[in-house]
Amino acid sequence: MDDELTLAELPVGCSAFITEIEADAVECARLSQLGLTPGTELTCRLRAAGGSPVAFSARGITLALRDADCRRIRLKVRNARSSDRSYLLTGNPNVGKSTVFNALTGLRQHTGNWCGKTVTGAVGHCTYKGCQITLTDTPGTCSLRSETAEESAAAEAILHTPHDCILCICDATAPERGIRLVLELLELGEPVVLGMNLMDAAERQGIRIDTVLLSELLGIPVIVLTARKRREAKALLDAAEHAGKSTCAERVQYSSTAEEEIKTIKEREHCTRFAAVSRLLSSDSAFAGEMMRTLSDAAHSVCEQTVTIPSSAGACSRIADCLLTNRYLRIPLMLGLFLLVIWLSLVGANAPSGLLAAGFSALCRVAHDAAAAAGLPEALSDALIEGVLRGTGWVISVMLPPMAIFFPFFTLAEDIGLLPRLAFNADRCFARCHACGKQCLTMAVGFGCNAVGVTECRIIQSRRERLTAILTNALVPCNGRWPALIAVILCFFAGSGHAFRAALLLAGLCMLSIAVTLLCSALLSRTVLRGEPSSFVLEMPPFRRPQIGKILLRSVLDRTVFVLSRAVITAAPVSLLIWLLANLQIRGETLLSELAELLSPVGMLLGVDGVILMAFLLGLPANEIILPVAVTAYTGCTVLTDYGSYAGLHAILTTHGWTLHTASCFLILMLFHSPCAATLLTVRKETNSRFLTFAAFLIPVITGVVLTAALSAILSLCGI
Repeated sequence: MDDELTLAELPVGCSAFITEIEADAVECARLSQLGLTPGTELTCRLRAAGGSPVAFSARGITLALRDADCRRIRLKVRNARSSDRSYLLTGNPNVGKSTVFNALTGLRQHTGNWCGKTVTGAVGHCTYKGCQITLTDTPGTCSLRSETAEESAAAEAILHTPHDCILCICDATAPERGIRLVLELLELGEPVVLGMNLMDAAERQGIRIDTVLLSELLGIPVIVLTARKRREAKALLDAAEHAGKSTCAERVQYSSTAEEEIKTIKEREHCTRFAAVSRLLSSDSAFAGEMMRTLSDAAHSVCEQTVTIPSSAGACSRIADCLLTNRYLRIPLMLGLFLLVIWLSLVGANAPSGLLAAGFSALCRVAHDAAAAAGLPEALSDALIEGVLRGTGWVISVMLPPMAIFFPFFTLAEDIGLLPRLAFNADRCFARCHACGKQCLTMAVGFGCNAVGVTECRIIQSRRERLTAILTNALVPCNGRWPALIAVILCFFAGSGHAFRAALLLAGLCMLSIAVTLLCSALLSRTVLRGEPSSFVLEMPPFRRPQIGKILLRSVLDRTVFVLSRAVITAAPVSLLIWLLANLQIRGETLLSELAELLSPVGMLLGVDGVILMAFLLGLPANEIILPVAVTAYTGCTVLTDYGSYAGLHAILTTHGWTLHTASCFLILMLFHSPCAATLLTVRKETNSRFLTFAAFLIPVITGVVLTAALSAILSLCGI
């Protein structure tokens, strides 16, 4: 960083003195009133996405100015804080950037063994050798010439976020693509450090890298590391501290036309921040394509001199791929793994659910005694304890055990590298629907949480196909719907002692949801989202050894706790609403029963009753409370009711008219109904469209109504 610069160029965490304010008299007077005068010391605190606005502290207060105003304030760096640094962490997808970021900052950025996992950036801080370091993790990218949303975010950060050095992480098992990105970064004329990650995996495969020669050819430090080992990751910070500006111009020979164009652009551009390549790569010029080919050839040449890859490298991954993608074995293997996870979730969740329910019942009794001792009004204590505490406790008791089993297995599949194989096997089906095979990845995530699945749709390059995936993600059952599905299956179709039969039925329902998702994707792609399928490019990462400790930690903290906290936050106010509806009366009838009676005619058309439809309406904030709401209305209780056991639930439901007909229609309606409030808010955020958010609500509702009505008619004709 130069001694003289503008406020717009001051890195986050760095301090400098104002030397000059290039503005008219009115603007200078306004800034003077804020204490911004020559000689004032500023410290850059925050910088918004894209570099504007900029927040900085001065004279004990924090101010924010837009980028245009910041460029009028000239600064001189304060030497005493020159040790503070801002580093940018970048690299190809799926090379371990987030793992390096976590090792250096101590944060828990989500990691996974599939490309496109990181769709947003993250900022962390650490102190190393008395230096305050700001580290920015960016989504994986193959080039500054972005093609997808996450690549655009990475290119934006590289080109427009002030930093002292770029830490480029490369996969040691496949280094050529990473080296090509390094050559591209070097053309920016900024300090770059290359981190060769996954060296342990490379050594197991017999891959040898001459890092000394590689450092000489590139003219930058090359650090060998295994990102999980924090001590090795910190070697990047040592190298970054002494890294100097470099360029690959000496190693890459352009054509005479290219050299002339680079010279012309450099003469025309007066911005010293970026070299000509940063502007060329954002255009569609023929020169940009020529430059990319030249960099690829140069990277191949460098690898030929420094990397030795034996023919046996990756043999285990190839064998596993042959099995998992085999024409005859792929579907049975995938279905078998899915069935195993469901069966384990069913078997393992019963006892913990019972213990949690008993624990919350005891807690409610203790809370009642404490409220009575404190002299709280009975109505207030009932509303808080019976309305909020018991209702949210029930949600936790039925949700937590299945999630605590399902999510670790899902994270294990992600960590090993199974998810991209799912997309590979499913692409043919999605291509026939004019959709993208990567939608299979977002569907898999949707089985855990539809809101997270909608966010992961960013990995799909085509906007049309991305919208298709977003609008149909709620057609697969999220974890919040599983407790009700499991309970009804065990009560009416399998029996409480036949977990494997229940797992088969639940797996069949999941397959039905996938088939309906494909059908709806085809209808959307041939109507309102009409268009040709985009090219399908999917990286198949090598299989890797799972990190059991990190899998358990990540599945519990990042997924189970996240989904559970969202459910609790939405269930608490709904529990209070249900308590009010069940206690307020009109003409001797509670509002809950009045609402159920109003919906009864519509319910009859769908093979259910008004109570069930009312439960679906009140369950919009959280799908987990749909069945408890129905049981509450049936029993006439004033709180969300725990049915205690599957036998007790069966007795309650059959007493109020449930048959195999009713249970079958309820399962289909539970499988296809409106997304929860969190999912709809996520769709609104991702699409920035109220119309598309309404469509995401309407598509599963219409699907559920049509299929349930059709099933009810068929069952009635069959006399069931």
